Amino acid sequence: MARPELIIEGLRVGVEGREIVKGLDLTVRGGEVHAVMGPNGTGKSTMASALMGHPSYAVLGGSVTLDGRDVLQMAVNERARAGLFLAMQYPAEIPGVSNANFLRTALNARRAEGEPIPVMQFHREFKAKMESLQIDPVFAERYVNEGFSGGEKKRNEILQMAVLQPRIAILDEIDSGLDIDAVKLVAHGVSDMISEDMGVLIITHYQRILNYITPTNVHVMMQGRIVRSGGPELAQQLEARGYEWLREELGLQEPLEQEA
Repeated sequence: MARPELIIEGLRVGVEGREIVKGLDLTVRGGEVHAVMGPNGTGKSTMASALMGHPSYAVLGGSVTLDGRDVLQMAVNERARAGLFLAMQYPAEIPGVSNANFLRTALNARRAEGEPIPVMQFHREFKAKMESLQIDPVFAERYVNEGFSGGEKKRNEILQMAVLQPRIAILDEIDSGLDIDAVKLVAHGVSDMISEDMGVLIITHYQRILNYITPTNVHVMMQGRIVRSGGPELAQQLEARGYEWLREELGLQEPLEQEA
């Protein structure tokens, strides 16, 4: 199978009648790690939610294709089956559904009809993924995210990513609320999965997770669009000088706190 490719061109997204993403262009291919950084409220999470088809986010223009297929014409479950994955900033709880059953169902939904993964094979592979992420085996029978700490929820998102093996993974502030050790563990788990068969898009405010996941490209998003792209050194500049430095250099007028 060819290397995955997500192409976003001129994407515009509105929320409650207000345009938040205002013409975003970005291409992510297998083997690449793209980090999208920016201050609060610049449209990063809005972009991620729109890509997965959240009904509260209206696509006002532009195009999105995954491996040449029109993502915007797909239902949410079709996007997931096509290989698009979102690790959410605030993972939802699913009472009454165990992690093991949730992931086996999700995995089978991506397989050909009538060809479910054998139960023993699934549990063997699931156990191996948990061990690699240093996740307690009791997670398998716990209800999805119910009673989980913030760190457990984020590690559970990475576990889902490891099991489902998407073609393009979008990680929305996967480092939010994590201590240093948890950031390292999550980052190493992601790094171990990166290959020519998977591209990764990391949305983050901070450079710290990029100390452990080396990005191939770093993009800065302000006022609903990408205003600068570069390599890992761009993230280091932002960490040292802040976003206001880039705003002033680019001549952007609105103060950070007024952005949507």
